[in-house]
Amino acid sequence: MKLNKHKLGGFEKFNRVTPHTHFIISTIFIILAVICIMPVVLVFMVSISSEQSIQQVGYRFWPEEFSLEAYSYLYNSKDSILRSFGISILVTVLGTIVGLILNTTIAYALSRKNFKLKSFFTWVIFIPMLFNGGMISSYIVVSTMLNLKDTIWALILPMAVSSFNIIILRTFFQTTIPDSLIESAKLDGANQFRIFTTIVLPISLPAIATIGLFLTFAYWNDWYNALLYIDNNSLVPIQALLNRIQGDIEFMNQNISLLGASASEILDKLPSESVRMAIVIVVVLPIACSYPFFQKYFISGLTIGAVKE
Repeated sequence: MKLNKHKLGGFEKFNRVTPHTHFIISTIFIILAVICIMPVVLVFMVSISSEQSIQQVGYRFWPEEFSLEAYSYLYNSKDSILRSFGISILVTVLGTIVGLILNTTIAYALSRKNFKLKSFFTWVIFIPMLFNGGMISSYIVVSTMLNLKDTIWALILPMAVSSFNIIILRTFFQTTIPDSLIESAKLDGANQFRIFTTIVLPISLPAIATIGLFLTFAYWNDWYNALLYIDNNSLVPIQALLNRIQGDIEFMNQNISLLGASASEILDKLPSESVRMAIVIVVVLPIACSYPFFQKYFISGLTIGAVKE
């Protein structure tokens, strides 16, 4: 039966969106999307600009002179860059998996009312959000006590567990997982591990997808742990490698008077500004291309695992 649009009552009249309002909302979101995309476009255009045009007219959306010198400079280091890409991918994948396992299991234990040490461990997890031991104590624990220096685990374990992520997951488990569902599973003879893996995790896909995205971006963008714990060049991730390349260029530019006339001529042709932008594109492009795939699973997780009445 069709409803007369002029006789809608209750909340239905507030849920309707007129074509005029739909057009305004769509226009606003299109403008916001363009505003978000424009900086990326500018960075890319600067990365394909010649160094001379940048020095003369500055950053522009349409370069005065196109050049691929920046990408050519990075291509000359392709062996080390490809190796670092592999390290970053490995760290990101392993770190996300390990982080999800640790964060979800800790959060689930803290969300259960019958866990006797719930209050104590909640404070243990909450306090590091306000205070931490600092860089020196962290370095001593990772490099000396755990002996992880110059290993792949030095890039994974320090970031695997986060108090913020645990609290988000614990709150989700407490507010979303019905106690009656857990009790029913216990009456059927299921142990805690089976309840967690077959009941809790499928229902919690939205929260898990969110924390997974947080971990993925954090591991991919991390360079600080490599600066502290990695001296072996074969274990340097892409962020740290490109940061070193940029640092070397800045050092040479700042000390150009000490390098001699021949070196000065080479540095004058070195695409320092465009290389910075090319580094940004090289770092951002892989994670930007993979985000739509993560988003698909994230959105599908919002509709999977609902408890039906």
